[in-house]
Amino acid sequence: MAKYKMLIAYDGSNYGGWQVQSNTLSIQALIENALSVAIKEPISIIGSSRTDAGVHALGQVAHFIAKENLNTYKIQHSLNGILPKEIRILELSAAPDNFHARYSATGKTYHYHLHLNSVLDPFTRLYSWHIPHKIDLSSLIEATPLFVGTKDFTAFANEAHKGAASKNGVRTLKRIDVVEELYGVRLEFEGTGFLYKMVRNITGTLLDISMKKIKKEEVESIFTSKDRKMAGKAAPAQGLFLIKIDYDNNSSKEEN
Repeated sequence: MAKYKMLIAYDGSNYGGWQVQSNTLSIQALIENALSVAIKEPISIIGSSRTDAGVHALGQVAHFIAKENLNTYKIQHSLNGILPKEIRILELSAAPDNFHARYSATGKTYHYHLHLNSVLDPFTRLYSWHIPHKIDLSSLIEATPLFVGTKDFTAFANEAHKGAASKNGVRTLKRIDVVEELYGVRLEFEGTGFLYKMVRNITGTLLDISMKKIKKEEVESIFTSKDRKMAGKAAPAQGLFLIKIDYDNNSSKEEN
């Protein structure tokens, strides 16, 4: 038995998200099917993050266990020949026995792209949220520190009564940087972990602040309320990218 780690990029536009589901085509299912063909045995994979329908990834990580040692170069080449062009295996490598794509992760980075030009760029329409009217970007930037730190983010989580959020809504958000780019800005979120739709809900709240629908002074009370209805509407999926998963060296590298 041998464990392997994959670095994966995908355009999530036409898929129902990462996780296998009975009623839609998922990234996970396609990779599992491709692996089963390439390795000639049934394979299940575990991903680091369950990205939603329409969300993209540049740095998704997953692991799987195979019965035999694999020629990783050959298998990676085979997988990219089998998979749709929207999904690429960027790296395939042996992993130590203690590595787990989800539980070994120590941090994650997401980017959210805001298209702020009045005219939509047709080449970025699938990868950003187009805001056609003028917003107060300075207010958005000034509000970002209010979300940084170790806080209970229950008010910014969908289905807060289920899963991890129901047990503990506290997460540490290390930074939210606002970076200028062509036609708008991207919001860079780095944290130790994220609740379901947390990035999209924070982004929507920041946009509401920029449009004077929510006051900066209200953010603290939104956190205190733990009520999802108090925060802003979720930003659309297509602007969100999973960029990077962080791991400790001891759990991410194959021992010599």
